[in-house]
Amino acid sequence: MKNYRITVNGNVYDVEVEELGEGAVAAAPVKAAPAAPKKEAKKAAPVSSGTEGAVKVNAPMPGKILAVKAGVGQSVKKGEVIMILEAMKMENEIVAPNDGTVASINVNEGASVEAGTMLATLN
Repeated sequence: MKNYRITVNGNVYDVEVEELGEGAVAAAPVKAAPAAPKKEAKKAAPVSSGTEGAVKVNAPMPGKILAVKAGVGQSVKKGEVIMILEAMKMENEIVAPNDGTVASINVNEGASVEAGTMLATLN
């Protein structure tokens, strides 16, 4: 057995590795320090007015909603920021495709979305 100390993203782990003979394949038990518990984001129901508008605003790429800047019933102009989507460590502004009124917001802050997910609708 060989002991190693490994640092991953600032977390230190002590690991034991078993050496096997030539050509032998087996799973060795691994002893590691317990990982820090993951923080669970609150998952509330999406905010929506219950009606869907004619103009759909979809996610251009997968990511996480950092902020919702517009509310249901709010008038928006073409190009005005509706929400912020974080993707690949970049903050992307999701903007209104044309003038209108926000009919529904279908995601909450902190929600993970896939490309093509309907984020909001406008009338």
